[in-house]
Amino acid sequence: MTTSLFSRSLISIVSDLSTNISAEQRYQHLLAHVCRIFPCDSSALLKYENPCLIPLAVNGLSEDTLGRRFVVSEHPRLALILASDQPVRFAADSTLPDPYDGLIESDSKQLLVHDCLGVTLVIDGVPWGVLTLDALNPGMFDNIDPMQLNTFISLAAATVKAAGLIASLEQRARYVTQTYCKENTDHDMIGESDCMRKLRNEISIVAPSGLAVLILGETGVGKELVARRIHLESGRADQIMVYVNCAALPESIAESELFGHSKGAFSGAINDRTGKFELANGGTLFLDEIGELPISIQAKLLRTLQNGEIQRVGSDRHIKVNVRIIAATNRNLQQEVAEGLFRPDLYHRLAVYPIHVPALRERGKDVLSLAGAFLEINQHRLGIKKLRLDQDAKKALLDYHWPGNIRELEHLLCRAALKSATPENRLADFITISLAYLDIVPEQPLNFSQINTLPDSSATSSLPIDFKNAVDEFQRQLIQQHLAANQGNRAATARMLGLDRGNFHRLLKRLEVGGET
Repeated sequence: MTTSLFSRSLISIVSDLSTNISAEQRYQHLLAHVCRIFPCDSSALLKYENPCLIPLAVNGLSEDTLGRRFVVSEHPRLALILASDQPVRFAADSTLPDPYDGLIESDSKQLLVHDCLGVTLVIDGVPWGVLTLDALNPGMFDNIDPMQLNTFISLAAATVKAAGLIASLEQRARYVTQTYCKENTDHDMIGESDCMRKLRNEISIVAPSGLAVLILGETGVGKELVARRIHLESGRADQIMVYVNCAALPESIAESELFGHSKGAFSGAINDRTGKFELANGGTLFLDEIGELPISIQAKLLRTLQNGEIQRVGSDRHIKVNVRIIAATNRNLQQEVAEGLFRPDLYHRLAVYPIHVPALRERGKDVLSLAGAFLEINQHRLGIKKLRLDQDAKKALLDYHWPGNIRELEHLLCRAALKSATPENRLADFITISLAYLDIVPEQPLNFSQINTLPDSSATSSLPIDFKNAVDEFQRQLIQQHLAANQGNRAATARMLGLDRGNFHRLLKRLEVGGET
């Protein structure tokens, strides 16, 4: 080929590095230039992941090549290429089997004879993978200029390295924007109650292990913070942690969000999309509200956890991923399994190490420590001087049952701080939040006189009482009152009433009381 054509191709490759395209597109452009510069009918870029060479891009080969895995020990040509620091050419009469036999796109049904050339791409002194060229006609590579070939090999290695660095930066940028970009970035777990000490100990045990963790607890107890703490104390702390809210995943897009999709996979798929598993590769994937995941997606998630690989929607290519799974739920998954709402095999995959996060009402004076932290945040947010709680306000916080847990406390104090920050109060050295600023609705005791199955006192001497029905109605109203306070959460209500969960569910069934699980 002419020097000018070779130079223009090199310039085009370099210009791609400053273009906002995906790594896959960069690789594809590189192979297009290979076939333009050198006389070949197909080319392929394969990454080495022991023990396989995995195709990342192909040109002139059938599309299913991307879904294949070439075990190096089973392909002597690829083994020889990978073991050499120089280009390796195989003559047309080579007796070694060619890995691409039958894969080159041509009019003939089976390709038996062709020229093959391959080279190892070395990144930072380590073999990264191989670049291969194949030609239908023998002797096609006889006149390749060695200097041009070596120049192209060097540029190809630089392109691969740059693509990897760009992809890594983009991955981290996506992590910053898509996961825990929240105003409160404090990773400390506030509180010194016995249950919090136990929780910290559990985290310190499981975090370095790499095991899958299932975080259990009511809504608003801080399951996300626990997940983040596990990640930060693990061996993956320097890698990313990707957050997925399974409750916000409609069944129609859940598979694409988790595993990605290829361009044209469905209507509206105008570009390739990287799924959350790929984004989290090497790090941690936090699946929040896992109990809300559609059961049709649960099977696909299970397959990924079993095989350690994903498949984008609309693609035949399998992608290996190395991800630690942390899941969280406020549901009773064991009961959901029993009711056929959650796959038992997926449950056991996720619950390798279950951790229970205590409700705020179980943490005693931790509520005041947390209140102090939230008040500190709000005084900075509102640009006011110190915020404090008076004694009545503190007692109210300690006495309240907190059905919404820490999240409810945070929002309540945010409102209280805002209401107390009047122009007059801002002039003081500090602002005191009194009970009047706390919109806590005290729990109303059940009024026995409102139980309409009980006759009034004037009739008790003459009318018989159906004692069993009266007790049942009392229990029914008491349970409904506490279910409402706990937003329909049965598990939380059972704990509040001091009842065994199994007995509580049987009681609900007998009394015909509904509610969430």
